[in-house]
Amino acid sequence: MLFKTQSAAVYGIDANIIEVEVDVSPNRQPEDNFQTVGLPDAAVRESRQRIRAALRNCGYEVPPTTITINLAPADIKKEGSGFDLPMAMGILGAYGGLIKKELTEYVMVGELSLDGGLRGVRGALPIAVAARAKKIPNLIVPEVNAREAALVAGVNVYPVKSLVEVVNLLNSGNGIQPMKVDTQQMLGGEIVSAADFKEVRGQFTAKRALEIASAGGHNILMIGPPGSGKTMLAKRVPGILPPLTFEEALETTKIHSVAGVLDATSGLVGIRPFRAPHHTISDAGLIGGGIIPRPGEVSLAHNGVLFLDELPEFPRNVLEVMRQPLEDGNVCIARASMSLTFPARFMLAAAMNPCPCGYHGSAQRECPCSPQMIQRYVSKISGPLMDRIDIHIDVPAVNYKELRSSDSKIESSAQIRERVIRAREIQLNRFAAAGERVYCNAQMGARQIRTYCDLGTDSERMLERAMQQQGLSARAHDRILKVARTIADLDASPEIESKHIAEAIQYRTLDRTYWA
Repeated sequence: MLFKTQSAAVYGIDANIIEVEVDVSPNRQPEDNFQTVGLPDAAVRESRQRIRAALRNCGYEVPPTTITINLAPADIKKEGSGFDLPMAMGILGAYGGLIKKELTEYVMVGELSLDGGLRGVRGALPIAVAARAKKIPNLIVPEVNAREAALVAGVNVYPVKSLVEVVNLLNSGNGIQPMKVDTQQMLGGEIVSAADFKEVRGQFTAKRALEIASAGGHNILMIGPPGSGKTMLAKRVPGILPPLTFEEALETTKIHSVAGVLDATSGLVGIRPFRAPHHTISDAGLIGGGIIPRPGEVSLAHNGVLFLDELPEFPRNVLEVMRQPLEDGNVCIARASMSLTFPARFMLAAAMNPCPCGYHGSAQRECPCSPQMIQRYVSKISGPLMDRIDIHIDVPAVNYKELRSSDSKIESSAQIRERVIRAREIQLNRFAAAGERVYCNAQMGARQIRTYCDLGTDSERMLERAMQQQGLSARAHDRILKVARTIADLDASPEIESKHIAEAIQYRTLDRTYWA
């Protein structure tokens, strides 16, 4: 007898609906004659043992007949344990254990434990999106995945704990109600990070640079000796970023769901992510990869902050693979069997010492590093990568007087965040009025730069002089204009004035100091 159910397979951050065809032969065969076809991976092939044990322990004895399961379409590789539940339901349906003759109105995913319980799977949110796109009204998922799947309107998401609950739901609708979530409340739960800029003594120039970077979504590099507060400053950046919109939260949640790092209790990434990988990370760990590619750290930081501490300690090949996401806002991973694109629009915050010992130019300690050692150290970061970092800021050591001060005028993260949000609103309104799919100044292309970064005579002359004296590249020219546009937005100025250009230029002086 043939019985069909439906499941889904995740590829990249999207999902495809998979038809699970179960055929049970009436001829008696050895018990282990259980075949799964349709390009299953090892986890799918091993499911036959889990399924038999789960059915038996739930009181559904499977006779020793031939079972053939086809996962269609057969030319797409299937991976993971999420096919356990639809395969088990297909077997029960083929043996007459279900009242329904077909399950065309249901998509189901879930990993079975040996006692019939259901464990969570990756990618419940994109699976719900795929079900809605195919106009399939019902989705059955493990209880731990229900909150994220319920974010998708137009699909009834049924949270279940065990195989028995699924059978009862399909046969009698045993009182399990579709899960409902209040998306606005989930986003409204966002709070400013507990790490506050008010705790940082001194470093007013660095704070100003981070405010500008946050307001325009610009990449920033902080250079200073050990203990100057670079990491402390970077960890406070999420507290001044504007809140996520629902569309941004949904896209970020899809990435975290596929990667298997989503907090099941929340179901939605409601705050901008902050990722800080160690410098021993591989290029695949940073960008993403695998036989069936998974998102890496740059994608997990999508719509948030990627913090790379001790930047020169990262292998050069790892840093160089960041060029594409820094420029395009996405990562394309090509394999022989498929090519997948992951979103990777993030704000890069990086920190480094000025030399191997960390005290080059310090007034407190003498630096024993030779010019050749310093050059070799900083040259680990290529010029093209530096060009993609909009703001370079020197973070000197804090003197004792500033460290012990109790200045009540030090601004909190909430105060800075208000200015950042106002500047972002100016940018969003500007680009929306022109029908541009740009959300902050850092995302402007060449055409938008020409349109929105018009300069007066004095500003033009100042920028030309800086380009000639510092030998800046064309990409650095565009970065200066973007940063100047953000500074003008923070001042609520419709025009880029010479003072805005002057401040933007000073954030490129490290090009001359270290990479001349």
